[in-house]
Amino acid sequence: MVDRAKGPGRGDGRRAEILRAAYEVIAERGYRGATLGAVAERAGLTQQGLLHYFPRKEALLLAMLEKRDEWDAVPEGRWRLDLLVSLIEYNTMRPGVVQAFSALLGESVTEEHPARAFFTRRYTRLRQSMAGVLRDAYGDVLPCGLTPERAVPLLVAVMDGLGYQWLLDPAAVDMPAAFTDFLSLLTGPPAETGRTASGRA
Repeated sequence: MVDRAKGPGRGDGRRAEILRAAYEVIAERGYRGATLGAVAERAGLTQQGLLHYFPRKEALLLAMLEKRDEWDAVPEGRWRLDLLVSLIEYNTMRPGVVQAFSALLGESVTEEHPARAFFTRRYTRLRQSMAGVLRDAYGDVLPCGLTPERAVPLLVAVMDGLGYQWLLDPAAVDMPAAFTDFLSLLTGPPAETGRTASGRA
């Protein structure tokens, strides 16, 4: 949207300020506890001024989630395992973003939450993308014996789960180190369990 009084640059800057304020408020209160009035106050606006940029709370929420995906995008859309570790390290430098995203993710499992469809699509894309990363690196079976499709839900669960644990006790949880340890389990020598890649003996 163009800010007609100040030009497109000023309008984009104001939108960015609102999104930063929204991340802060949602990190503190969750989506349902965050009001447009609270976000507007944090951004130094009236609620009517905020509505000029985001006419509904749901529009602000989706803009936040889309902006986070833009921040985490990689060139040409091609992830590698080493880039995942770098992303985990980057997340330790932006706890407010991680906290807001985690709060929204936790709330989105409830019926009719406005972010539910976004997270459902996101996880579908993420599983597909990460399976491709693992297949490019290791073929149809990882060194641990799992197929990429079997390993990916575990990979994603560890990434998100580490984020929750780190937010609760950052001194006790080293996210990058723990994630690197998990990758070594996936990509290291297979354990002598007598089980196949399908998970059956």
